[in-house]
Amino acid sequence: MAVFNYAESGATCLINGADLDPCTIVIFGATGDLAAKKLIPALLNLHGNRTLPRPCVIVGCGRTPLDDEGFRQRLQKNCPEETRQHALWDEFLQKVHYQAVRYDDPDDYQKLVTRLKEFDESAGTAGNRIFDLAVPPSLYPMIATRLGGAGLAEEAGSGWSRIVVEKPFGRDLASARQLDMVLHQSFTEQQIFRIDHYLAKETVQNVILLRFANALFEPLWNRNYIDYVGIVAAESVGVESRAGYYEEAGVIRDMFQNHLLQLLALIAMEPPSVYSAERVRDEKTKVFRSLRPFSGLDSGSMPVLGQYAKGVIDGAPVVGYRQESGVGPNSTTPTFAMMKVFIDNWRWNGVPFYLASGKRLPRKDTRMVIQFKGVPHSLFRDVLGEGISANRLTLGIFPEEEIQLSFQTKVPGPRICLRNRTLNFKYSDDVAGPKQVAYEKVLVDCIQGEQMFFWRQDGVELAWEFLDPILEICEACTLGNQGLETYRAGEWGPQSAGEWISRIMS
Repeated sequence: MAVFNYAESGATCLINGADLDPCTIVIFGATGDLAAKKLIPALLNLHGNRTLPRPCVIVGCGRTPLDDEGFRQRLQKNCPEETRQHALWDEFLQKVHYQAVRYDDPDDYQKLVTRLKEFDESAGTAGNRIFDLAVPPSLYPMIATRLGGAGLAEEAGSGWSRIVVEKPFGRDLASARQLDMVLHQSFTEQQIFRIDHYLAKETVQNVILLRFANALFEPLWNRNYIDYVGIVAAESVGVESRAGYYEEAGVIRDMFQNHLLQLLALIAMEPPSVYSAERVRDEKTKVFRSLRPFSGLDSGSMPVLGQYAKGVIDGAPVVGYRQESGVGPNSTTPTFAMMKVFIDNWRWNGVPFYLASGKRLPRKDTRMVIQFKGVPHSLFRDVLGEGISANRLTLGIFPEEEIQLSFQTKVPGPRICLRNRTLNFKYSDDVAGPKQVAYEKVLVDCIQGEQMFFWRQDGVELAWEFLDPILEICEACTLGNQGLETYRAGEWGPQSAGEWISRIMS
C-alpha cells in the first residue's frame, strides 16, 4: 500500500511520486459527475502532495466534442469549489488533456492510440497506461472490447496497461460472469482493478493490522468470546438524482454485494500466511465460501426488507421513496435491508453477523461492532446484580474513522458502582502529514499495481451466488407477509429490525 512518511508521528511508511512508474491516466466518462467530483479532485490532491508519478499525464475521454482547453474550462465549472481554489489548480490543469471518443467507434480508439503514443514521446510516460471507466456499467463491455481491439490492453516491452472498473460488477451471478468473460478477452486478471472505495478507508484497511499485529485481540476473536458482530452502513439521504439507477439496483445490489460483504470478510477471515494481495484475497474467498446459504428462506433466515415512507430528517419533512422523482408509485424496490448471516466454520460457528444498510435513516453512520460476551461468572451479583455490560469493540468508518473499546470501571467513592468507559483512538490524531481520501489511495494502488484492497473475480462470483436467492425472490414479488415493510424516514428501518439496529448504533 502507498502511504506517506509521517516523520513527526513516528510512522514507518512509504511513498514519493518519484518512486512510481511514469504513466498516463485515461478517464473514460471524463465529462461526468464521478470524474469531476471524485477523480479529478483526488488526482489534484495527489499532485499537490507530490504523490503522482513524475511524469504523469491525465487524458479525459468522452463523447462530447472538446479540445484540451474546452475540457479544462468544463472542469473549472464542474469541479468542487475547494478543488478549484487549490493553490496548484492551474499548474495541475496543464497535465490534463482531452480526446473525444465515441465509445462504439473503432476509429476513435485508433486516434486515442496515436495521442497516447505522442504523450509517451513528448512527456516520457513510457507506455504505461491506466484506463479508468467512470461510465455506467452497461458500457464496461464495449469499452473494454474496443480497447483490446485497438491494442491498448497489450503490455508490450516494459510498459503496462491496467483497467479500472467501479461497482456494481454485474447485477447477478450470470451477468457478473458475462462481464468477466468480456474483460478477460482483452485483459488478464492482473490487469483488472475492481474498485470498492470502502476498502480504501483507513479503518477498513486497518482491520487486518488491528487483528494480526496485536497479541491482544486474536485469541478472543472467535465463537467462545464474541456474542455477535454488527456491520451497519446508514445513510440519511434518499435516492436524490440516482432514482434511475436505484430502481434497477436496490439496497442489496448497491451495498451488500460489495461493501458490506467485504467488511464481513475482513472481520471474519483467517490470518494469511504473508501480507500479500493474493494471500489476503484467498482468505476472504474462504469466508465467502463458508457463508450459510439462504436455503429454504424460513422465518429465521429471511432478511428484513424495507422501503422508506415520508418522515422527518434533521428537522425537515421529506417525501417517501415512491414520491421521489423517477420512482414509480407502486415500486417494490427495497431501500433498507438487514440480514442475519452465519459463517459455517470452526471459528465462527453459531455467531450471528448482522448486516444492515438503508436510506433515510436518522444519520449517516458506518461502523463495525464486535460485541463480546459477558463475563462467565459475576462475583459482583450480590452487590450489582447480573446486569454488567459486556465489552464492545467499535470500528468507526464514518463520520469518524476511529476505534473504540468499552470496558467497566468503578465509580470513585465509597460504594461499589460500575460505569461503562471507552478507550478512543481517532485516525486523525497525531498525524502531521497529508490525509488521503479513499479515491486517492485507490488511484495510487492502481499505479503501483497493488491489488490488496480490490475485488478478485472469484470473490465477486461467490458474493453474487450468496445473494442471488434473495434477489430472485425480491424481483418475483413472492415474499408475501414477510415481504417489503415500510418505515418512516428518520427511523432505524422497519420495526422488525429497529431494535437490533438501535442496539448496534447505540
